[in-house]
Amino acid sequence: MSGITTTKTKFAANGKEVNAFIAKPEGVSKAPAVIVIHEWWGLNAHTEDIAQRYAREGFIAVAADLYNGATTKDPKEAGELMHALKPEDGLESLKIVLEALRANPEVSSVGVTGFCMGGTFALLLACHANVEASVPFYGDVPVDTTIVGKLGCPLLFIGGEKDQWITVEKMNRLDTALKQYSKPGEVRIYKGADHAFFNDMRPEVYSKADAEDAWKTVLAFFNQHLR
Repeated sequence: MSGITTTKTKFAANGKEVNAFIAKPEGVSKAPAVIVIHEWWGLNAHTEDIAQRYAREGFIAVAADLYNGATTKDPKEAGELMHALKPEDGLESLKIVLEALRANPEVSSVGVTGFCMGGTFALLLACHANVEASVPFYGDVPVDTTIVGKLGCPLLFIGGEKDQWITVEKMNRLDTALKQYSKPGEVRIYKGADHAFFNDMRPEVYSKADAEDAWKTVLAFFNQHLR
């Protein structure tokens, strides 16, 4: 793959603006897009790095900012930012990005992925809008799993066995719902891995071997369903 280009842009619709970081492979006239949704910290350097990794693999990566520019490294503040974001507002922002990608002649298909809070939204978007594939990393699972019945695309859910927030019990609930509604999905739980094990900028939870395996698995999944 040749180089990549990165830009910051705004998508606007219905009187609302959504900031985004875009990473694109150079010299590609048409490619699948992946919407990347940040953790509760906001759209930080780690999320931008993930977008660039996708671009190097030939995807148009769009990291959508659901916090309107706010980022933090403080867990208390991150929790406040996350709880201040209403699910319907986050979904509205993501739908604005999705519609813009659908209207872009360079985009052949659209997938979504997200981490922590972003994983929650990656699951919700796949149940509320038309995307071709969804990969939530350790996002929350709705208590009312009837929402899973609205899932409109293949799903790959990735979690960690030692996650204190997105527990094995929650992930099993999602797995049961996928089977109950006959939805094409897999819940992959990494043994011994913690919440946020994919985040290589957080050494206290990062698991290199698991993150590398998850990355290969996700790329294969998106290549299968988006190309």
